[in-house]
Amino acid sequence: MTDQPSQETKDYKSTVFLPVTDFPMKAGLAQKEPAILGQWEEMDLYGKLRERRKGRTRFILHDGPPYANGDIHMGHAMNKVLKDIIVRSQSLLGKDAPYVPGWDCHGLPIEWKIEEEYRKKKQNKDEVPAQEFRAECRAYADKWVGVQKDQFKRLGIMGDWDDPYLTMKFDAEATIVGELLKFAESGQLYRGAKPVMWSPVEKTALAEAEVEYEDIVSTQIDVAFEIVEAPNAPELVGAHAVIWTTTPWTIPVNQALAYGPEITYTVFAANGLRYLVAQNLVADLLRRAPELLGGLEPSGLSDLETFKNMPQVVGSQLAGAIARHPMHNLGGFFAKPRPFLAGDFVTTDAGTGLVHMAPDHGEDDFALCKANGINPVFAVENDGKYREDWLWLGGQGSVINPKFVGKDGPICTDLAQAGGLLAASDDFKHSYPHSWRSKAKIIFRCTPQWFIPMDQNPSPAGEGRGPLAPASGKGEGDNGATLRDLALNSIEHTRWVPERSINRIRSMVEGRPDWVISRQRAWGVPIALYVHRKTGEYLVDKSVNARIVEAFKGAGADAWFGADHQALLGPDYDLDDYEVVNDILDVWFDSGSTHSFVVEGRYGEGVRADLYLEGSDQHRGWFQSSLLESSGTRGRAPYDAVLTHGFALDGQGRKMSKSLGNVVDPLKVIAESGSDILRVWVASTDYFDDVRIGKEVLAGSSDAYRKLRNTFRYLLGALSDFSEEEKLPVAEMPELERYMLHLLAKLDADLKSVVDKAAGSENWLEFSRYTRALMDFANSDLSAFFFDIRKDCLYCDAKSDPKRRAYRTVLDTLFHALVRYAAPIIPFTAEEVWQSRYPNHEESVHFLEWPEVDAAWANQNLDDKWTELRNQRDQVNEAIEPLRREKIVRSSLEADVTMGELVPSDGVNFAEIAIVARVEMGKGEGIEVKPSEWHKCGRCWRLLPEVEEDGTLCNRCDEVLAG
Repeated sequence: MTDQPSQETKDYKSTVFLPVTDFPMKAGLAQKEPAILGQWEEMDLYGKLRERRKGRTRFILHDGPPYANGDIHMGHAMNKVLKDIIVRSQSLLGKDAPYVPGWDCHGLPIEWKIEEEYRKKKQNKDEVPAQEFRAECRAYADKWVGVQKDQFKRLGIMGDWDDPYLTMKFDAEATIVGELLKFAESGQLYRGAKPVMWSPVEKTALAEAEVEYEDIVSTQIDVAFEIVEAPNAPELVGAHAVIWTTTPWTIPVNQALAYGPEITYTVFAANGLRYLVAQNLVADLLRRAPELLGGLEPSGLSDLETFKNMPQVVGSQLAGAIARHPMHNLGGFFAKPRPFLAGDFVTTDAGTGLVHMAPDHGEDDFALCKANGINPVFAVENDGKYREDWLWLGGQGSVINPKFVGKDGPICTDLAQAGGLLAASDDFKHSYPHSWRSKAKIIFRCTPQWFIPMDQNPSPAGEGRGPLAPASGKGEGDNGATLRDLALNSIEHTRWVPERSINRIRSMVEGRPDWVISRQRAWGVPIALYVHRKTGEYLVDKSVNARIVEAFKGAGADAWFGADHQALLGPDYDLDDYEVVNDILDVWFDSGSTHSFVVEGRYGEGVRADLYLEGSDQHRGWFQSSLLESSGTRGRAPYDAVLTHGFALDGQGRKMSKSLGNVVDPLKVIAESGSDILRVWVASTDYFDDVRIGKEVLAGSSDAYRKLRNTFRYLLGALSDFSEEEKLPVAEMPELERYMLHLLAKLDADLKSVVDKAAGSENWLEFSRYTRALMDFANSDLSAFFFDIRKDCLYCDAKSDPKRRAYRTVLDTLFHALVRYAAPIIPFTAEEVWQSRYPNHEESVHFLEWPEVDAAWANQNLDDKWTELRNQRDQVNEAIEPLRREKIVRSSLEADVTMGELVPSDGVNFAEIAIVARVEMGKGEGIEVKPSEWHKCGRCWRLLPEVEEDGTLCNRCDEVLAG
């Protein structure tokens, strides 16, 4: 009924069956949700759900552990809500869908925070007893686990909050070390010296996932190395080979020069000296070092007699040549010859076509020098300073300090005094790796580290590896697949959502280096190995390993640092013969092992997760470390499927940061609007890509939520006194009701294709499609169409009338379906809706299973017919609108419509569908509208021919009241 009744002869308002409900239109989620959360905790919703789903098909979403340090941010909220939606939807399918939340408690994020506290007090972390420091790290992690737990629960995340997994629990630490020892027993560990990404600030090696790239400005220098031998080109003796580098601090660790065998090099004279440079890079050098031109501009190079007909050599002629370091007068290391080595990585894209080699600080450098018998010298220490006994700049640094490495710093100053510096400038712009925790620049640094090889066949005998095994990790037979082979095979047998994400992880695994798993820190799981002092091999003994794991179960990682190592070794070995390894495991190994003590530990050996779900950065992080750990110990991935989501950006698509002031705090959103609003946003986004959130975006989510809430409010009101006896069989229903059941069947199939993997749908886990379909159905098909048409029937028909009974029967079916469909998205509101109709605090909407929707309700003929009828209805409404604006008619009920044609409408009263007084067929194709001459019924407000004057009753209303 569109308008409020005017004062008629009699007021029939009390005779109309208006909806009745206490369900409020205003949600008040921020105040209401905590009470519902308390109700769930009191009734042990999660525990009872596990009991009710016991024995059902299990669906395991394994939670990727966030770090326990600080309040949650929008990325956390988005990730956890998406996981919860998926877990709840799988439970709705009738599956046993447990959710065990977890936290990563070891590693630099926490250790760094404790060190910051020491720095504030001007204390040195290294002076604090290790046991005390580790205890502080544990307490810090425990504190933030508690804080984040409450914040995640407030988001409506349902899970085993009483028994989450923590990587710092003793059982977890014991399992992690047990997984490490599995690699050791199969020979998949080696200790080697090769360059790794190193943070001088944090004093440890870093994994690729711990590094981010930022644009910086560096010092670039050109340095001359005098050639002292050249057997294949004797004319080069006395000339200076010129190298270019943006890392001046590596010059004190130089050991060789690399050339390209196919490159053409030129020798030119300047200022009484001769210089060797790639032919097509001479002009670039002279632009950087114009003093070599005697004040002339480099643009005039081709016209200068000095540079015409310059002698040339092919790179291959440099084989066997030797240069000397510019600082050779220091003697010792610097007096040793610097050989020229052929390098296929040398190009003429930039620089000079000659590359200086520091095997301590570059992967190409290391590999080329290693192949030619040149070993690292470990001159740069863990804090970025040169070691005290280093002949040049010993004890000085740090090498990432711009002042130290700049053109006015000691490196450039000393090189200039020695006559080796041709050019230096502090203006080279480029991208450079930084630690994402400290934000400080990192370096490549060669140190002895522990590695898991990517391309080595596992040793069938489980033999140990020497401390300086080949850094490539290759060799030792061809029996069995390598870790890279196993991982790539697992990738191909995993479902990746979205499908394109497989390309990213495949390329990363194809090209990744060996996995460096050691860290030089204090807080974490130790690499619990014994290395024989003479042979350099680590001990492989299953009895010893069993004692180690058992000790960890009792005291965690501290069992190693304070251990009676002789007791762990047992009577067969003498501790004096062994080095105790005290390096810490890479935290990515910790999190990569979680499947072993969470999934297998709780659900049985060999069980793997149905789904991993994290942000796109985890292709190089948790997805990959879990893949490698499980492939190395089990020969396959720990997951069947992986979903990747994007990042949360601000409303303008920018990364959120405190400096920009564009951070959207999920805790503030919850406090102001409620969790369900935030959950609607998550469910509505195309989260496979980066998503935006801001005031306008959240306003849209609030509006969508409000409309869905009003749909539930209408259903509750319209069904206030509904009983089972009132239900009507589908076969006896009017066509409109059967059409709505058809639409419900279509919706059901569409939603199920998103939720049910068994359906084999391409839409699996695409909840933006799910949410959009649900919202569109509620708004367009129900509120704007079905409810609008049938409000007259609901309000004014006799309670026993078959049409009203059919309508309410369908409303009841819709209620039971929609409240279930909505429950994973807006769990608080769904509970409120369910309890409004079925108040029982021992029950919950979240115990329910997928609605029973009969696929036979789907009817394509009805769909075709009613699609056209709805199109014509829209055309009629459009034609009426000008008359309504001009107040010629107050509502569509007062309009008579003449149409040129009408689709076959047998069994359908189109005037009722269009909510007009009457519809007549006319000539032509247009639609004509005019005010009806009929009078309005005083009870139902319809204009009908039998109503003698406004305010009197139509035949139907007269019969209802006569009753």
